[in-house]
Amino acid sequence: MGLTLQVRDVVRVTPRTVLLRLALDGASFPFLAGQAVVAGVPGRPARKPYAIACAPALAARLGILELLVQVDPLSPEPHLEEIAAGSWLEIDGPFGESTLAPGVTALLLVAGGTGIAPLRAILWEALMRPAPPAITVVYSARTAEDLAFVEELAALAGAGRIALHLTTTRESGPAGHHGRIDAAWLAGVLPSPDVHVHVCGPDGFVRDVTAMLEALGVPPARVAQG
Repeated sequence: MGLTLQVRDVVRVTPRTVLLRLALDGASFPFLAGQAVVAGVPGRPARKPYAIACAPALAARLGILELLVQVDPLSPEPHLEEIAAGSWLEIDGPFGESTLAPGVTALLLVAGGTGIAPLRAILWEALMRPAPPAITVVYSARTAEDLAFVEELAALAGAGRIALHLTTTRESGPAGHHGRIDAAWLAGVLPSPDVHVHVCGPDGFVRDVTAMLEALGVPPARVAQG
């Protein structure tokens, strides 16, 4: 499905990411939590995939789609760095099969960097179910400043709605653990080998975490890769 949507807001989330809120203005855009769109500026050929960062019910209720976009002025291939409120964006989709299964009772979300975007959508989808699963969120970023949505996640953890484990790879600080996710640390935060897992982030991150989970006894069929 192709739509041209206006950017309602551009919200700085971290020094290197912004959240684009696209106004649906009554348009229907059915999707599942965990899916993505391909987006680009009208009249320009460049198109890139972006995960939808909000749950379907919230998108319908608020009339917006949220996309977490990495912006880097030094990037050799800048894409949406100059996008501003009032701009227009063409989107196609949705696509992706790493979505929340029905009947899940225990859920582990493992995010690296901007991989938190689709997992945020899955998290809120799970929390809005009549019987929410037990949810554990493991989130790795370069620095504490690079942890997107961290205040939102901390509030959910403080309310007892999720278990939250943060780690930073390039500096120690208030995030909690310091260093890359390794098997020993992951074993300590893994709720159970029977948990359903969604992993999203850079390719190497997803590959390494998936291998660790398998070594810890999590069946590959229970691990969805974003």
